[in-house]
Amino acid sequence: MARSNTFWQRHKYKLNGLVLVLPFWFLYQSLTPEFPPAWPAQQVGDFEIAPMPLNLKPPYAHHDEYVKDFMLMFSKGDIGAIRQGYLNIGPQALPLAQLQQGEEGILHGSRHGQHVHAIAPKTLTAADKVWLTLQTWQGDTLTTSWELPAELLPQH
Repeated sequence: MARSNTFWQRHKYKLNGLVLVLPFWFLYQSLTPEFPPAWPAQQVGDFEIAPMPLNLKPPYAHHDEYVKDFMLMFSKGDIGAIRQGYLNIGPQALPLAQLQQGEEGILHGSRHGQHVHAIAPKTLTAADKVWLTLQTWQGDTLTTSWELPAELLPQH
């Protein structure tokens, strides 16, 4: 019995090649991420901190709250002196008592950088700022803010 020389029979090896090549493409993409530039560093207490959004996309829903991902880089100060830290986006800093009620907005990471899912409104506006609230082990509460750059605001 002779084999039929169908389109599938002639080209199925190309699908096998694609299956073998795609993991390398995704590996390359995951090992070479591109981030927006970091924002100017600010001095807050003993710390000098520069935030960097991980992308320019709008906030997304995460556990029934809207959040935006940031990386905070500490160029001065000992991160071990921070008892707790939170990041939120809005017209004002949220009170520490309110921030402690949930699990979003908490800084976590290492001395090389702190990651945070910043609490955010569904849509960012020009009146919003990025607010950082830190509490030290001595009980001092430190707060600072950054203006939102135009590239994060929705284009009308």
